[in-house]
Amino acid sequence: MSDSVYRVETTSRLAQWRIENLASCTYRKSDPFKIGKWNWHLSVEKSRVLYVKLYPEISNLTRDQPPIASFVIRVLTSVGDRRVLHHAEVTDKKIKNSEDFVWPIEIPFSGKLIIDVEFLDLKVANPDDGEPCSIWAEGFTQARSNATALTSLGRMLSESIHTDIIINASDGSIAAHRAVLATHSPVFHSMFSHDLKEKELSTVDISDMSIQACQAFLNYIYGCIEQEEFITHRLALLRAADKYDITDLKEACHESLLEDINTSNVLVRLQNASLYQLPRLKTSCMQYLVKFSKIFDIREDFNAFLRNADIDLVAEVFHEVLAAWRGF
Repeated sequence: MSDSVYRVETTSRLAQWRIENLASCTYRKSDPFKIGKWNWHLSVEKSRVLYVKLYPEISNLTRDQPPIASFVIRVLTSVGDRRVLHHAEVTDKKIKNSEDFVWPIEIPFSGKLIIDVEFLDLKVANPDDGEPCSIWAEGFTQARSNATALTSLGRMLSESIHTDIIINASDGSIAAHRAVLATHSPVFHSMFSHDLKEKELSTVDISDMSIQACQAFLNYIYGCIEQEEFITHRLALLRAADKYDITDLKEACHESLLEDINTSNVLVRLQNASLYQLPRLKTSCMQYLVKFSKIFDIREDFNAFLRNADIDLVAEVFHEVLAAWRGF
């Protein structure tokens, strides 16, 4: 039997297991697949009903830090030309072994199943007996070479210490420092090195950013951005990073946008991935829409996307849909 029978396809928070023929057996267990810190398994057992299980692989990590999972799980079956979908949502469920999440469902057995698990959050217990901590929140780190130096830079910005340039956003202004901006961006460096209006007037106009997004942009450059602020303004920061050629910020946005693709943001992210040449984000969005069949969940939004998106991007999506349809 082919290894593909047991393989689970994944993105950063989504797992999908396609079982082409369950009719010939009563039990099947997937190969391990990694989501978050843990390797996971799916299994199905057929009797009068179908039992679906999701559980982490036994390991020291699972024993010491069992995952506390929030997820949506769906089972899709094909009966002739008709598709039947069952789904359940689970919140903050501690899962240590194969008996902690067992989902019995009654489905017609046509032999072909698609099991789809979308992880909303994964937490571990707080060692100080506080609230459980999300592992994905742990992944956010501020790039810093020296904590004291970054604190000082942050104070220079927040307290306007010896500022020498004014940044004009669409709805307000912030004082900053030429040297700091120039060291992070070759575009700013060029502005301040030549006889341009920015050098002469000591101002930079960033009219396509709100004051809040501009503050987040400067906070990143000065090394004092907070996680929530970064997440809130990721798309504006991506545009600014591309415009001012700040490659580390662009890559940070790229990595972050890969982490939480869902039905409410996938089309916007696909368009931004195409616009700003982010190949991994583009591939992940395409995979989410087509391979994981999420187009069917957002039909109205997808129709609007087809009317308004770049024609070359629409053609790429159609190509992926046709290729997937042939393989189903």
